[in-house]
Amino acid sequence: MTLPNRRTFLKSSATLAATLPFTKASLAATEVVAPKKTAPNLPTMVEADGRLRLEFTEEQLVLAGGLQPSMLVMKSGDIVVQAQLPEKPVDTGRMHYPSALGTVVSRDGGQTWTRIPLKPGDNGLNMEGGIVQLRDGTILSLDTYITPGKRPGEAIGQLYTSNDDWRTVKGPQDVSFDLPGSTYPSKDDGGRPHEAQRLHRRIIELPNGDLLTTYYGWLDGDSTPSTYEPRMVKSRVLLARSHDRGQHWKLVSTIAVDPAVGTEGFGEPVIVRVSQGPKAGRLICQMRTGRELYECVSDDEGVTWTRARPRVFANLDVNRTELWVDMFRHLKGKKGLLDEKNLEELPGAVVDPDLIELRGGLLVAAFGVRITQKGCWQEPRHPWNGNYLAISRDHGDTWSNVVRMTSGVLTTHYMAIEETPTVNRVFVTYDLGAWSKGMNRDVYGRFVTITIKPT
Repeated sequence: MTLPNRRTFLKSSATLAATLPFTKASLAATEVVAPKKTAPNLPTMVEADGRLRLEFTEEQLVLAGGLQPSMLVMKSGDIVVQAQLPEKPVDTGRMHYPSALGTVVSRDGGQTWTRIPLKPGDNGLNMEGGIVQLRDGTILSLDTYITPGKRPGEAIGQLYTSNDDWRTVKGPQDVSFDLPGSTYPSKDDGGRPHEAQRLHRRIIELPNGDLLTTYYGWLDGDSTPSTYEPRMVKSRVLLARSHDRGQHWKLVSTIAVDPAVGTEGFGEPVIVRVSQGPKAGRLICQMRTGRELYECVSDDEGVTWTRARPRVFANLDVNRTELWVDMFRHLKGKKGLLDEKNLEELPGAVVDPDLIELRGGLLVAAFGVRITQKGCWQEPRHPWNGNYLAISRDHGDTWSNVVRMTSGVLTTHYMAIEETPTVNRVFVTYDLGAWSKGMNRDVYGRFVTITIKPT
């Protein structure tokens, strides 16, 4: 596959394709973030079936200093985005992320972003655990960390609630998780203490009002060390369900586990529920492994799952090391120079998938590709290295439209996607930069309008 010959530059639109019904409301604020001029990233098609047309607005600054965004677009069109900041969190008794988190909201179609202040002495919500607006308009969000309870098999999460489009937020409220067999044998990927399971990405509201969410962690017997951080134990991905709007959760099933897969086991899951077509009701889960992205499906609301298998988009196989080894030979990893024998660090990785169903029936996936898994921080210029969207017209069976949103730039490769109140119009966020001191790092976003060409 010769990518440069397959690239087709897409037309970037500087104006919105449709007007959203935004409401302008006051909000207690500490900062207003104004857009700044940057060198544009031009989206390019990696694979296309000729049936879709994509239009992009200009890249805009969302959160200065931010990395690895989480997001919700509300029914009103208001947008809330959260990301890591280059600041230390407050030292509290509850487990929290090593970096502080900043949250911004836009109530004017992404033109301006207003910082939402934290309570003094509080780290606030870590939205990575999932955020959803229910059919009745209520917004629920879970903090990413589920910590051990007082009884075996009990864990405690934190729930935040808003009934006015995130203008006021109630919480945190402790909520219980029944997770029989849960264990906490692992450090995090930096070797730091990590006595928690991790909720991640999405909360799904079923037709009967029950909620589903995914997390990654460990059950009794899980003990295989990560290949790059032996103090970190390879994780599994699991499903939990709530019958009472998030007040109490019960373990439903293990979605995927295999200590032989990847460098990390299964983690960073995202689920979507297909609501249309012949597969209506199907759940699709995509997961990070430290190598390929894996996927499995369930047709019984998550009770049983197919065996997880790699999902490779547009032939972007992160194990094709012969395609980039010459570019990285000069770099030195833990096991020496990155030549063909250095199979631990020379392969790439797919990280942190996101996945949504649009109201028109299309599925949209977002994911980052690292070339190589570690070398991308020293040498990010390989064209595969970047952030991607993939679109399925057949409810997830095939993904015949793949667009590279950024290419050959420094990024953590984490993204977030949400549909706006306009059908087939998506807001996409990603970061530019990384964690090194003195480095520019910001979260950017842009709208993508998808048009289905008539047959």
